[in-house]
Amino acid sequence: MAQTNRNDVRVRIHKRIRQRLSGTAERPRLAVFRSVKHIYVQVIDDHQGRTLVAASSNEKNAASKSGGNLAGAKEIGKLIAERAKAEGIKRVVFDRGGYLYHGRVKALAEAARAGGLEF
Repeated sequence: MAQTNRNDVRVRIHKRIRQRLSGTAERPRLAVFRSVKHIYVQVIDDHQGRTLVAASSNEKNAASKSGGNLAGAKEIGKLIAERAKAEGIKRVVFDRGGYLYHGRVKALAEAARAGGLEF
């Protein structure tokens, strides 16, 4: 019997999601990755293969020092929305990265929506 862990399951789910989801120049992909301590988010144009905007709780100038809680995820959601709007990006496709839409991922998405991004 094959041994699988949570990350293997998440990666399989993410691959399945990515078969149907891709970012374009008009509507780039907002990709989320979360670790135990931090949360990372990027706005990606998959056709050009470029990251347009990125934010993480690991940055020196991040308002919150922790991305391992809801407050930190909300701060990063606001930050990515501000940076995306500064680049002229208003509409994105949300890529939850194989994680459940719950907790920190949900808080980040709602904060980005409140910051002006449309999903």
